[in-house]
Amino acid sequence: MRFRRVVTAAATALLGMAGLAITATSAEAAVGPRPNFQLPFPCNQVWNGDNDNSSAHRAYEIDFNRGGSAGADLGDTVVAAAAGKVVISAHQGSDNGFGNLVKIDHGGGWSTYYAHLKVRSVALNAQVAQGQKIGEVGNTSKPGNNISPHLHYEVRTNDSSWPSNIKPAYFNGVKFGYPNANVTSKNTCSGNGNPNPYDAVEVCGDGYKVIDSQALGSAATAYLLYNGTTKNNCVTTIKSTSVGTGSAVSAFLEVQGSARKTDSGSFEYYAGPVSAAAGAKCVRWGGSAGSNSYESPFEHCT
Repeated sequence: MRFRRVVTAAATALLGMAGLAITATSAEAAVGPRPNFQLPFPCNQVWNGDNDNSSAHRAYEIDFNRGGSAGADLGDTVVAAAAGKVVISAHQGSDNGFGNLVKIDHGGGWSTYYAHLKVRSVALNAQVAQGQKIGEVGNTSKPGNNISPHLHYEVRTNDSSWPSNIKPAYFNGVKFGYPNANVTSKNTCSGNGNPNPYDAVEVCGDGYKVIDSQALGSAATAYLLYNGTTKNNCVTTIKSTSVGTGSAVSAFLEVQGSARKTDSGSFEYYAGPVSAAAGAKCVRWGGSAGSNSYESPFEHCT
């Protein structure tokens, strides 16, 4: 079962387990699809990630450097690995060893941590796009803890307690080569930063491929996907504007000869996924975002 954040209890009641209410207790919340994380550095930069060179690491944390000397990376730009909302932007003082910390909530129970920053470039509650500068590499920590400049990076979920909630890092869809690896950033290499941390394949799941899409004005895009193994179609509507804020969005799928399936509500990131076995039958699909809507004819008769 896959989830995404909804903004009203009523919508959650109507959709059953199709959505994750923001009022749910975090310890009980089930996580949604993993956001499309990229390396937290500008396009084409190569950074070395290290997981096993710190006694403070308990799971899948990564320390990043790229310079040949201890202070070479001080002040280098750090960017958001995926779009989301800044829920911590503060110096942690004596609370822990994070020093200047930025934490970004990406929805669906996923968040990223960026620690030891020299400076923080985003404020609490700011909505940031993928690739947006959020700080600079530094060596801030708790008093008396002298460390060399590096970025401490973590991916966490809200479905378990620390440290089991620290999850393996993926960049551009590829799992980091633990314990040590060099990674080339693809963050914003294709242009402006993505304001939405999710894409259609992540929402529908492994094995699906996009076979059609329709822009819903500038507000969102509806996608039709197909899984060649299961012979299932899937539809999701991914928001482009008002990302992180609840707004009316929907997705529907109708297999010829069967009842239409629809997911609609006030969602922060996407509607769906709506899936059904199509076999050799045609499908009608579409969605809406605000006042923009699309409904296809019966097509894609596989």
